[in-house]
Amino acid sequence: MLVKIKDFSIGRGHPLVFIAGPCVIESHEGCLKLAEKLKMIFQPKKIPFVFKASYDKANRTSVHSYRGPGIKEGLKILADIKRQVGVPVLSDVHGAEDVPLAAETLDILQIPAFLCRQTDLIVAAAKTGKPVNMKKGQFLAPWDMKSVVEKIRSTGNEQILLTERGTSFGYNNLVSDMRSLVIMRESGYPVIYDATHSVQLPGGQGNVSGGERKMIVPLARAAIAAGCDGLFLEVHETPETALSDAATMLPLQDLSCLIEQVLEIHKVVSCK
Repeated sequence: MLVKIKDFSIGRGHPLVFIAGPCVIESHEGCLKLAEKLKMIFQPKKIPFVFKASYDKANRTSVHSYRGPGIKEGLKILADIKRQVGVPVLSDVHGAEDVPLAAETLDILQIPAFLCRQTDLIVAAAKTGKPVNMKKGQFLAPWDMKSVVEKIRSTGNEQILLTERGTSFGYNNLVSDMRSLVIMRESGYPVIYDATHSVQLPGGQGNVSGGERKMIVPLARAAIAAGCDGLFLEVHETPETALSDAATMLPLQDLSCLIEQVLEIHKVVSCK
């Protein structure tokens, strides 16, 4: 099954897609500039690219953590990016009541991992007819995503992406089981690997999550070798100053090298 986003498709036999952008919208100007810089990296290589930024991070570790500008202001910013930069946009939706408004702007509706069993939210997103990116919960086995897929398909929507972002492994740690990508791909829908959230150490720094940024590149390479259809990467010009997920975002300056590496791997594993 192919998922169609504007002028490109995601799935077997098609180019590797990249979903990239900051964890959360920090400012209108900063987000717009980053989107433009990302386009300048991807467009010359004719790489399908979706800009990602959350307008609300509803699952922050601390009540004092920055969550974003909120749905109304956030969607205005994403709409500006979509119009001015000319790229499709993705963001998280956290409640069924937010779906209609979000669907007016977003090209892909994303269901966060912690909400992957919220039936009303999933069905509401699916009923828009828009592509739905389902993140696999850290607490789910890959074969359990079949039930999540069925919730979306029950609405007649077949535009489904499944994203792996690590599985809970004891306390404050995640593990990436590359078998998960193969198993979920057997559902017939494209599978994305989230190389940045997968290196997270949830709550690992007390009131914020930690992470192992150095593991982003090797895990991304492994995921492409396992045959996934795209990469999800949170990117920031200066991750150390980021207002969310500072420990796990990829520095913008490192993106081009990673792209070159995974494209070569994808070329090899895509040979028939």
